[in-house]
Amino acid sequence: MTNLMSLIKHLGAVAVLAALTACAAPSKPYDYTAFKEAKPASLLVLPPVNDTPDVNATYGVLSNLSMPLGEAGYYVLPVTLVDETLRTNGITTPSDAHNIDTAKLRQIFGADAALYVGVKQYGSVYKVLSSETVVEMQAKLIDLRTGTLLWEGKATASSAEQNNNNQGGLIGLLVKAVVDQIAANLSDRSFQIASLAGNRLVTAPNGLLPGPRARPVVKN
Repeated sequence: MTNLMSLIKHLGAVAVLAALTACAAPSKPYDYTAFKEAKPASLLVLPPVNDTPDVNATYGVLSNLSMPLGEAGYYVLPVTLVDETLRTNGITTPSDAHNIDTAKLRQIFGADAALYVGVKQYGSVYKVLSSETVVEMQAKLIDLRTGTLLWEGKATASSAEQNNNNQGGLIGLLVKAVVDQIAANLSDRSFQIASLAGNRLVTAPNGLLPGPRARPVVKN
């Protein structure tokens, strides 16, 4: 029991140190020079490459990107149309889609830029004292007219952000971890967290700049 308490105290100290480090090192402002010069108005979102064991990751993330991109002021090609066009042309995997020449993508779809996304985490993770659903993605925006990198970023979201109640002692935490894991397996929690991560990818600091159809900010 003494060893367990020492471990918990050690983990708590590490968490505090990590939080302080994060606060002390704010992210650098992104250089949007190329983005501003290109002024993309229409976007092609390619099927995300899935680097996780969950087979639902590609379409779980893909279906949660069109809305935040549209709300940011861009015309987004319908993902079902893009998927069907790729399959009709023999492109059946996200990796193959990502390897298509940018000029060819421009010729087929007519979009100004394409968003290339990689899913790094998608699904539930069981830990000793907690269980959480995590979605992590990375993305880069490429100008299909010139092949220039316009922007790149990443975003992570977790169900732990929505549930931070640590009451009930050690036994309560263990029970809660099991319950959370079962709930995540029975529901589509990963899809919900992917929505949060997708919004964060587009709108967070160092995210995409507002597109030409973005609503102007009304100041009171």
